[in-house]
Amino acid sequence: MGKKCKQQECPKCLPGWLAAFGDLMSLLLCFFVLLLSMSTMDAKKVSEAVGSLAGALSVLEGGTQTEVSPKRNQEATPIETKDETAQKLKTLQKTIVEINEMTASSSASQATLKEAENGFILRLPAKLLFKKDSAKLENDDAILFLKRVALIIDKLPKTINLNIIGHTDDTLRPSGGWKSNWELGSARAISVARELIKNKVEPKILTVCSKGKYDPIASNLTPIGKEKNRRVELYFFSVQNNKNQNAKTQKSILDEGVKKGG
Repeated sequence: MGKKCKQQECPKCLPGWLAAFGDLMSLLLCFFVLLLSMSTMDAKKVSEAVGSLAGALSVLEGGTQTEVSPKRNQEATPIETKDETAQKLKTLQKTIVEINEMTASSSASQATLKEAENGFILRLPAKLLFKKDSAKLENDDAILFLKRVALIIDKLPKTINLNIIGHTDDTLRPSGGWKSNWELGSARAISVARELIKNKVEPKILTVCSKGKYDPIASNLTPIGKEKNRRVELYFFSVQNNKNQNAKTQKSILDEGVKKGG
């Protein structure tokens, strides 16, 4: 009988599970490479989806529409509108800084810009616009400033409306021919509105009102506080957002009436 061959020992190698794991990773890599090669990025669809999401959150003028439809014809995406409005606000802020520098006024008599519900408010101290107890615009710097504001308004979205509000302190001014602070506040607001219309702002987007002494932002016990309260405010707001809010408010009032009646 022949001699038995001596069984050779196999060299030590990596465990079997590691080989299977390596094969699995290779297959996954190939799978994702194929997915990437077959996919295409549609920039228009992505832009519409982002704009629709922003509208659903009521951030922009897109309203509450959340459906993304490729058949919908969009002249401009909400993102572009937002960027355009933000740019106009920066321009307005720069104009405010310039008018404050030109008039070299104190902090109590500086024009300011602040955020408000559904928009923003441009606050103009009466001292920058009018003489004491007067509602006539005679300050050349103020007239130039309102002209530049009118140019900015012309570039804002068409859904933006403007409410011009006159405010006074609590001092009566019979010497100026005013029977009440209501009249002085309204006359000053009307003067600002007329100047904007003169510079081609559409009258249909304007409303004018007076709050007289009844909406102070500072104490009337000090001269500085009185000066802050004498002002004209330009409240820029979105018509679409206001309509949605008014509809909700009216519905809630009607609901309350039905509950009480029932």
